[in-house]
Amino acid sequence: MALKVEGMGINGDEKVEEVKELNYRGVKAMPYVIGNETFEKLGTIGTSTNLLVYLTTVFNMKSISATNLINVFSGTCNFGTIGGAFLSDTYFGRYKVLGTASISSFLGMLVLTLTAAVTKLHPHKCVDTLCEGPTPWQMTFLLSGFVFLIIGASGIRPCNLAFGADQFNPNTESGQRGIASFFNWYYFTFTFAMMVSLTIIVYVQANINWAIGLGIPTFLMFLSCAVFFIGTRIYVLVPPEGSPLTSIFQVLVATIKKRKLDLEEPSVSMLDHVSTKSINLKLPYTNQLRVLNKAAIITPNDEMNPDGSSGNRWTLCSIQQIEEVKCVIKTVPIWLSCIIYNVSINQMQTYTVFQALQSDRRLKPSSFEVPAASYTVFQMLALTIWIPIYDQIIVPCLRRITNKRQGISLLQRIGVGMGIAIFTMLVAALVETKRRDLAHSQPTIGFEKGKGAISSMSGYWLIFQLMVAGLSEGFAVIGFVEFFYKQFPENMKSFAGSFLFCGMAMSSYLSSFLISIVHRTTRDGVSRNWLAQDLNEAKLDHFYYLCTGLEVLNFIYYLIVAKWYKYKGTGDEPADVPLEDMTTHKHVV
Repeated sequence: MALKVEGMGINGDEKVEEVKELNYRGVKAMPYVIGNETFEKLGTIGTSTNLLVYLTTVFNMKSISATNLINVFSGTCNFGTIGGAFLSDTYFGRYKVLGTASISSFLGMLVLTLTAAVTKLHPHKCVDTLCEGPTPWQMTFLLSGFVFLIIGASGIRPCNLAFGADQFNPNTESGQRGIASFFNWYYFTFTFAMMVSLTIIVYVQANINWAIGLGIPTFLMFLSCAVFFIGTRIYVLVPPEGSPLTSIFQVLVATIKKRKLDLEEPSVSMLDHVSTKSINLKLPYTNQLRVLNKAAIITPNDEMNPDGSSGNRWTLCSIQQIEEVKCVIKTVPIWLSCIIYNVSINQMQTYTVFQALQSDRRLKPSSFEVPAASYTVFQMLALTIWIPIYDQIIVPCLRRITNKRQGISLLQRIGVGMGIAIFTMLVAALVETKRRDLAHSQPTIGFEKGKGAISSMSGYWLIFQLMVAGLSEGFAVIGFVEFFYKQFPENMKSFAGSFLFCGMAMSSYLSSFLISIVHRTTRDGVSRNWLAQDLNEAKLDHFYYLCTGLEVLNFIYYLIVAKWYKYKGTGDEPADVPLEDMTTHKHVV
């Protein structure tokens, strides 16, 4: 039996092609997909987790330079997902993009491993306080590895979840159960990879050998590529269906062309055609972003197909298409608040490592010293512990109070997370004040090369700020993921993930910009820089207070835009209508 697939012609008109019916293998493909996911995450997370320490201790980079490089690298990886999603949806399909990206990630890890293994590819070790920085050639070779890693992340991140879900038939009950099971296994592999990377791999890198510590993730990434390609014959390869960005541009272009038309005229006729092949929910007409409705006004010059659809979507769009585009545009104000929110999370993942380097990391009464980068595992642990507590205890209690299936709405959940983020930065500032004061008032316990004296404050104090940050993520980050997934049209789910990653990219860039501005403007003739290399001479707590102020302003902004927002499918009803109470109607496929 053939499967009819609807696409768009050159002028935006609809066309129908017949392709071979997909043979879903479901569970049979899972050993290869999950195996690939597990090894890929072990490789990428094992490599990236400790990069900050690697740059400052092996490449002898200044803390500011290393932090900015990591922020730019992280931001570019996230921002590049738009390109990966576009190439996947428009030209090559998920399989080819994933395969190419996996090989690129492997090459990037191999380059980083060589910088640690080959003496000429990294600077000499510091002698006392004299540290030699990397040469231009060494830096170029290092950055070439980062480029390969960016290409890999840009292709893997927007495609891996969708590719796994492609292996199940979404139109059958067993297929839907399989997709849900796959998502569970996906997040399990992520948690497993984080635990292994933040403990075993980080320990090998910090205490045994950097070449071995980077070589292990490289080998695991090689296994990921091998497992992925071994399963090629049984994969379901969904062909590209065209970029969802095209629909957005069509509505914008049609609106501009018809900007002089008046929606209030009694004789105005609007195109209300809905394709019977569409997988999207039928959306009601709304007055939000009302100017876009002009794109649906039918004029004598517009071309119409016999079935009532638009002959050229660049000049005439249906109400359904316009409402789908509105769904995307309306999320932009919420997306902007996501960018500012993630600034605090970025600080937890960077400067907490520097705080740990100049804190007492010994596990008393033993002499074992916890690697600085391993402290971030507590942020993940807090998130992992909080999720079942929230789902099994908190939500049922809230459900009895609010009569909502989810306990509270998505926007309310995100707001709670943003409020906790303010508290997170306050706690981080207070802990840093205590660490620095003890370094000045109590005997220090050693000296960290390239940094300064090690404070007698126990590294356990850092756990508190990381646990609070994890709690904040449990509300806000998961809320953001679910929000964008549910609010985007069904045919734009991959783009929704890329949109979220772009927000994280902007957060990384903003963090880097903020750090650079603070570094340049806070030095005077008497005191040291707020973000000085030696935190004992810096004022990192003041920087945390600055981030607290930004989070407060962002929280106020979020409350305003959240009140304005209306959920997809609610028409012009208020934003507090719970998603689960909405009446939805799917078109017949």
